[in-house]
Amino acid sequence: MELSEAINMRTSVRYYEDREVEEEKIRALIDAAIRAPTASGLENWLFVIYGSEEARKKAHELTARGMVKYYESFGLPEEKIERLKKRMYEEGMYRAPLYIGIFIDRNVRFLKGEEFDELELLWSVESAAMAIQNLMLKAVELGLGTCYIGVANFKGIEEEFKAMAGIGENYFLVGLITVGYPKEDIKPRKRKKSFEKVVKFV
Repeated sequence: MELSEAINMRTSVRYYEDREVEEEKIRALIDAAIRAPTASGLENWLFVIYGSEEARKKAHELTARGMVKYYESFGLPEEKIERLKKRMYEEGMYRAPLYIGIFIDRNVRFLKGEEFDELELLWSVESAAMAIQNLMLKAVELGLGTCYIGVANFKGIEEEFKAMAGIGENYFLVGLITVGYPKEDIKPRKRKKSFEKVVKFV
């Protein structure tokens, strides 16, 4: 598969087959992820594989809770919230055979001193974000689907993901990714904005 094909085929997959992801494919995803650029060469990322039956169940419950909170905060009408709950709990939206949490260790840094706290966090998050993109593109090549779950960062939810992993407060969750074999055909969406609208030459 050409890189351009993987880029164009990548899309957010929300429904998955009830089928485990092979260990060699999990390793391939992480191997691709850690080839990403990393600020100051720190490699201060941690990839937590939530793959046990108990962890998957908990991860889905936390995702569902986060999605409901997200749309409630957005002001979605109650009837639409109820439809969301049905898709989450009854139809299995975001229920995946694998969840990968990408964390960064805020204690591992290059520049010392409070004046650099925000900059060091930004660099670390950028490094982890590039690792996530590598992982997602590799998933396309392997016939897997992924989806970025931002609601895992809500207060009270991120803490539970860290508790499941047995890691301390120094870790920051950059993203939670669902991984699995897509239940439906992949249909990438077109971007809303054209090249001309997102580019400025100077």
